Amino acid sequence: MSAMAHEPLTQDHDHVLLEGFLALDTPEGFRAELIEGEIVVTPPPDGDHEDHINVILKQVIRKSAADMDFSGNKGLTVPRGGLCVRNHVIPDGTFAPTELELFRGAESWMPCEGVSMVAEVTSTKPDRDRKAKRHCYARGGIPLYLLVDRDNSDVTLFSDPENGDYRQHVTVPFGKQLDLPAPFSFALETTRFV
Repeated sequence: MSAMAHEPLTQDHDHVLLEGFLALDTPEGFRAELIEGEIVVTPPPDGDHEDHINVILKQVIRKSAADMDFSGNKGLTVPRGGLCVRNHVIPDGTFAPTELELFRGAESWMPCEGVSMVAEVTSTKPDRDRKAKRHCYARGGIPLYLLVDRDNSDVTLFSDPENGDYRQHVTVPFGKQLDLPAPFSFALETTRFV
């Protein structure tokens, strides 16, 4: 085993990786993210993936106690964790209170401050959503992370971020309600995910 395989990344390496990532020209519909020091390019989502996001979005619009803005393409920068450059992630859904006008005038990549909840629907690499992105969102201080896990047929709400992870989580199988706390304050119906 080579000693080089475990040497920490240098600041020069971090800078080159970040510059290369930011210069990527991905094909239309593809997403490029920088997650835990790895450049990840994902193809456009399938119809069921988009349907699940729509189910969440429609309920937030109709039932949420707070008026929320939504973005399905907002790039978020997240503090680095361990030996990697600053993460650049794109949640499937990002919710922020309308009164903050968080998305208005924002750059392509913005900090997480003010984001109330992010949502992910698993696709080709579900462990990335279950672990790496969960840790990114917790490090960014995002209060709520909603994960629709299509392989496990369940929905998990992670909350109370601290020290790079969420201290609490509640999981329900598809078909059961999941209570979303304030500022949303409603029970998310998951029957359409079945």
